Amino acid sequence: MAKRPAKSASTTSSGDSVKIHDQQLHRGTGGELHQFAEDGQAVLTTSQGAPVADDQNSLRVGPRGPLLVDDFHFREKIFHFDHERIPERVVHARGYGAHGFFETYESLSDVTRADVFQRAGEKTPVFVRFSTVAGNKGSADLARDVRGFAVKMYTKEGNWDLVGNNIPVFFIQDAIKFPDLIHAAKQEPDRAFPQAQTAHDNFWDFISLTPESMNMVMWIMSDRTIPRSLRFMEGFGVHTFRFVNAEDKSTFVKFHWKPKLGLQSVAWNEAVKINGADPDFHRRDLWNAIQTGNFPEWELAVQLFDQDFADSFDFDVLDPTKIIPEEILPVRPIGRLVLDRMPDNFFAETEQVAFMTQNVPPGIDFSNDPLLQGRNFSYLDTQLKRLGGPNFTHLPINAPKCPMHNFQQDGHMAMRNPVGRANYQPNSHGEGPRESPSHGYRHFPAEEQGQKVRLRPESFADHYSQARQFYISQTGAEQRHIAMALTFELSKVERVAIRERMISHLLNIDKTLAAIVAQKLGIQKMPPAADAAMPTRQDLEPSPALSIVERGPMRFEGRKLGVLIADGVDAKLLKTVTKAVVADKAVVELIAPKVGGVTADDGSFIEAHHMIDGGPSVLFDAVVLLTSLQAMDDLVKEAAARDFVADAFQHCKYIGYDQSSLPLLEKAGIAGQLDEGTVQLSGGKDVSAFIEELGKLRVWGREPSVKLGKASPPTV
Repeated sequence: MAKRPAKSASTTSSGDSVKIHDQQLHRGTGGELHQFAEDGQAVLTTSQGAPVADDQNSLRVGPRGPLLVDDFHFREKIFHFDHERIPERVVHARGYGAHGFFETYESLSDVTRADVFQRAGEKTPVFVRFSTVAGNKGSADLARDVRGFAVKMYTKEGNWDLVGNNIPVFFIQDAIKFPDLIHAAKQEPDRAFPQAQTAHDNFWDFISLTPESMNMVMWIMSDRTIPRSLRFMEGFGVHTFRFVNAEDKSTFVKFHWKPKLGLQSVAWNEAVKINGADPDFHRRDLWNAIQTGNFPEWELAVQLFDQDFADSFDFDVLDPTKIIPEEILPVRPIGRLVLDRMPDNFFAETEQVAFMTQNVPPGIDFSNDPLLQGRNFSYLDTQLKRLGGPNFTHLPINAPKCPMHNFQQDGHMAMRNPVGRANYQPNSHGEGPRESPSHGYRHFPAEEQGQKVRLRPESFADHYSQARQFYISQTGAEQRHIAMALTFELSKVERVAIRERMISHLLNIDKTLAAIVAQKLGIQKMPPAADAAMPTRQDLEPSPALSIVERGPMRFEGRKLGVLIADGVDAKLLKTVTKAVVADKAVVELIAPKVGGVTADDGSFIEAHHMIDGGPSVLFDAVVLLTSLQAMDDLVKEAAARDFVADAFQHCKYIGYDQSSLPLLEKAGIAGQLDEGTVQLSGGKDVSAFIEELGKLRVWGREPSVKLGKASPPTV
């Protein structure tokens, strides 16, 4: 049959319609031609112009099967996204890393043949990179953001990259939506701001149109996204993986990193001020801890379960927007991670380290989690772009520490090549490595069947129940912070319709929360609750493991006490405080009117770490005021000194003070509000009791009633 000739497009002006292949097209303002769908919107196409039928789901085998390589739309979309920026990472650009080791507690040979888990007490070298997600390399550490928690273990059978976050769930269920998520979260493209913030229209527009994100919304609006230290946050593998033993038996596994020093975050107002005082706060904290021998430590814990548990659990274990509560499936500690050495050069190691989820040793395998499957495709492509070619594994930070043998050769910046005549196999020269069916990597032989479809399984459809469970698992203070965070973020959204759409989702999570945020935003009429694919379950019990406060350390170890001193300070009392804090394995730093230091009441000179302007109380976990009557006239005139006290009180920190400091408390406007967290110190007994209380970290009961009085103007 003869081909029908295409009808050429006429050179009409913008706004005219033309026909090509009998299809009605419309010419845009730039002269480009668009297809239009039934609702009048332009049809989404690939870069080759092929119209897209489904941009929400990757192509897979059946609704719960693995992704397929012939999904050209997904591959093109991820390919283009991975190559958007050089040289910094598109996401997780601001990072900080350290070397250390992983020590195995016991043999896990019954569930996995991974060499790293075969011998109790064995230590494996590691490199860990922590990061923010949305900000660029120059952004501040205390942005409200998810934190990356990526661990590279240099095992005897190759590198294992456990590339996770400090939050166990994610925004989306399918990797095909990742470019859209990050585009929406990053700076708006027409104005290039806001930097490292999600408080803008694009992000909340996308989120409010993506119900699967609602569990993650609760997590990111909680204090989890403003951690006090990288040392005080959890890490998660996020996805469901597989352990596979020597008999090829599979056990599902979820990975958790538990900080030995407990969880801790900061208040939002505190985060804002820390970013101004020290935008490198997290970097400096990790650096100082390791350099002073206070090595950060985490336990690796796992949730292990079989197919029967997966089938009976209330939610789909392949859904990356869901967790398995620890009260239902307890975590099992299997080893510890210790960071004990900083990189010799930041660029060579922290900046050039390449993590890839597909880097797993024999004995660890993947599930059909569609987000994990997409990440396995994406990360290699990303490294090729960032690091210039296929030989990024030759860089020392990326190179395995076990023997390597293959026939890969040449390419950009090749540091090694095969030796000998044969650079292929099989060969009859008797040269080179050969595959090993007995020792080599074997994928778990899962049976898969189903049609090639772009389909989200029905088991992924409950978007609100775990969001509600997370919210009701928080303490009252933490719930207040979630409401405050939502209010702040949505107050920066210009389009009222987006704010109302988010309120409609919150109604499906918690009506009181929705009402508080709506009232704070000045929404006069509550919108109806958003349509839900599945109703919110009311029977899920609170999970205390989801609360930072409930999982707090109950000790001051690893924290920092800031002591404001002045000329005439009681030297004996200062020594008593310092000795008690150091005995508690914490750090004392001194703040004075001049950075040089002060002269104590016994005539000794005491050097300070900070001057008042450069050492605000937001940098410390608790504060003590040890001044003198002779210095008080000058101190009460110092705005920075008054702010030091007022901020500490507003941020619900413990405050110790001596008798001479009472005028400063009065000038800070808190003299009439002293509570159990403000303790007068006069001797060793008072100090001991005060230090013991510091393990609680905050006096959250103070927060709802904090009213800072108006300080008197300084006299000149």
